[in-house]
Amino acid sequence: MSLVLIGRLGRPHGVHGEMLLDGCDLTPLELHDIGRFTWQAARADDRTLVLRTARPAHTRMLLAFEGVDTRESASELTGGSLMVERDRLPDPGPGHAYHFQLIGLEVRTEDGRVLGRLADIVATGAHPIYVVRCERELLVPAVPEVVRRLDLEAGTLTVALPAGLEEAMG
Repeated sequence: MSLVLIGRLGRPHGVHGEMLLDGCDLTPLELHDIGRFTWQAARADDRTLVLRTARPAHTRMLLAFEGVDTRESASELTGGSLMVERDRLPDPGPGHAYHFQLIGLEVRTEDGRVLGRLADIVATGAHPIYVVRCERELLVPAVPEVVRRLDLEAGTLTVALPAGLEEAMG
């Protein structure tokens, strides 16, 4: 079974077992279609969670699971990873990819110069930021004007860096 990370469970929200989910690429409807998840944490046994509700909350998602009905029971899941079998994910569509598919891609400029590897994706209020690492770190805005081409088969992401970005990060 090939599990992939959907997101990380944050703090409880309210008193009825809702929890914040960070770093999730999926919509509430897609989460409902999946329905069943694996929760993993460093110092605990894996646990199966069945989704009760999912709704957007700013840049995050609020989730509730069957059998997790109180703030206390939700707090036991805080900090854990929400995982799903890779083949149960919906197709993200042409020209799109999940975060787990992007991490590790080689990032290069349109003229073929290698900038490094995509190490992380940081969610912001406006748009995600790609953290590209090589001998230094570049923070690349993940917007259509910058991200020009994604080739998952070749393992590359081609970008057109905004003027002055490399010098400002240097």
